[in-house]
Amino acid sequence: MLPDPGASGAVLIGTSTYDFLEDLPAVSNNLDALAEALCGPKSWNLRPDNCAVLANPVSAEATMDALRNATATARDTLLVYFAGHGLVDPEGELYLGLPRSRQQRVDTGIPYNWLRRALLEGQAERTVVVLDCCYGGLALGMMGPSDLAAQADVEGTYLLAAASETRQALAPPGETHTAFTGELLSILANGIAGGPEKLDLDSVFRQLRTALTAKGRPIPQGRGRNSNGRLALGWNPAFSRPPLAREARGDQVERRLWPDPAAVRTVEGFFSALGHVRAVSGLTHAAVSLNSGGEIAAGTVSSLLNRKDLPKTWKTTRIYLTACGVPDEQVDDWKRAWERLRAEALPTESAGPAAARGRAPGSRAASVWARVVRRKGRHDA
Repeated sequence: MLPDPGASGAVLIGTSTYDFLEDLPAVSNNLDALAEALCGPKSWNLRPDNCAVLANPVSAEATMDALRNATATARDTLLVYFAGHGLVDPEGELYLGLPRSRQQRVDTGIPYNWLRRALLEGQAERTVVVLDCCYGGLALGMMGPSDLAAQADVEGTYLLAAASETRQALAPPGETHTAFTGELLSILANGIAGGPEKLDLDSVFRQLRTALTAKGRPIPQGRGRNSNGRLALGWNPAFSRPPLAREARGDQVERRLWPDPAAVRTVEGFFSALGHVRAVSGLTHAAVSLNSGGEIAAGTVSSLLNRKDLPKTWKTTRIYLTACGVPDEQVDDWKRAWERLRAEALPTESAGPAAARGRAPGSRAASVWARVVRRKGRHDA
């Protein structure tokens, strides 16, 4: 499953220059490349303003402010990434290196426990933490039954660390990226041959271990809770769709992993998922039009996928989904998602900005509108 881009975000933190420690110039390249990947259509398709990049942050306070802003707004999924020196305090706890960090001086960096606590206070249902630093595996020890993974929401959290609690990570001289992030970016760009249609975290972790072990580099560590390992970082460019299977009676049974409309939380996420439907179908805009029997033109398909507001009627979206090959029962799920989003938007559209400001989300008026939309949907079906 891919997260809803309108309700998700990322905070990418990296320190490449240090006053008292060795510089890590590849880290700055890590940040730019990972931000570009997460904002791209083959990954999470995040808006740039939902992907905060903190290069050489001046202080722990500024970094934590940015992280708390993200935890306050991300409702679906939040990814937090750190690249730089991982340091260990006298008590054996991990802290993340900032430009003026010193060895054994936790007050000069960011204790990992601060990051953990901020995530506990956030709204996101799923959190992903990626640590490309030395001793990143120490963070796994902080994820016991009473800690981050158990206290996060139902879907839990997933942590990827570039090295174990006793190993240093690697930034090979002359390479554009650090060893761990370079391999991660390669997976996102090139995919996993023979892998699933979407690059879920469990598959990515297994591929990272295989590839880095083969190169004699530090072996990454990982831990997921609940079903978070099924969360995808993007589509698998190397995926090869198998031929359609046939049942004994000769009917075609298409085994495709369609986007789940139940995971859609925002209008932005609705249209992002609609675009993924076409990607899964493998059809061009013209082919979708042809499959619809001419009910919608190729230009209408393009206009639908580039909308910013929900269509006021269901008809065009239904035709589009059916023409892409989405099964009827899943088309019904899409209609319910459209109705839900319309119900949330209609009070604001009808009453105007002034009235909308005075109405609390989930008010009685909103529930009345929801019932009206549901009745109308049943009549239109």
